[in-house]
Amino acid sequence: MPGATDRAIVERAVARTSAWMARCREAHPDDSVQALFGIVQGGIFPDLREQSARAVTAFDTPGYAIGGLAVGEGKAAMYETVASTTPLLPHDRPRYLMGVGDPDDLVEAVARGVDIFDCVMPTRLARHGSALTPDGRLSVKKLEFSRDERPLQADCDCYCCQTFTRAYLRHLFKAEELLGFYLLTLHNVTFLIRHVERIRAAILNGDLETYAREFLNRYLGRVETRP
Repeated sequence: MPGATDRAIVERAVARTSAWMARCREAHPDDSVQALFGIVQGGIFPDLREQSARAVTAFDTPGYAIGGLAVGEGKAAMYETVASTTPLLPHDRPRYLMGVGDPDDLVEAVARGVDIFDCVMPTRLARHGSALTPDGRLSVKKLEFSRDERPLQADCDCYCCQTFTRAYLRHLFKAEELLGFYLLTLHNVTFLIRHVERIRAAILNGDLETYAREFLNRYLGRVETRP
């Protein structure tokens, strides 16, 4: 599995990434035209992450990316690696976690110092009939929704939730209508935008820990045990 990659392979990948960084900076010296981000690799090995961070940050790029995660290493290992990597990067530059987009991962990574994300997850879930909700993922293909006149999420302001029912969305997927993909994509992207807006507001209000705990307890179906 990717998370258990042989150390020697990861060492070679770190060296290759550093060499590519030098070539990229030589070919792309002007950050006023397009921002070049250095990418920190190293698998789940803390010393290799530190080595890669030193090599990449030496090029003084406008921002830095954390790559090579969410590829099978498991969430606990990913969070631990993010937590040990972000302190190695400049605090005055954006830190970008590549290929991560699950709602729980977003709040966990922000709490560990990440600023930017990208992922195909909202559209990939939509193609398979899955919608993001505060209570976890919801599959509109289920028979139980065949006569359900509720929106996907009652308090969502997206066009899908404001206009269509769960029953209609289920019909679209059963009929293999492409409109279903489009509507669920609209909802999933909106859900993530609103989630990140709330994370930002919680940071500004000094309530990130509380927001993260409450969101994760509900989204992951945890039982709240803390006062």
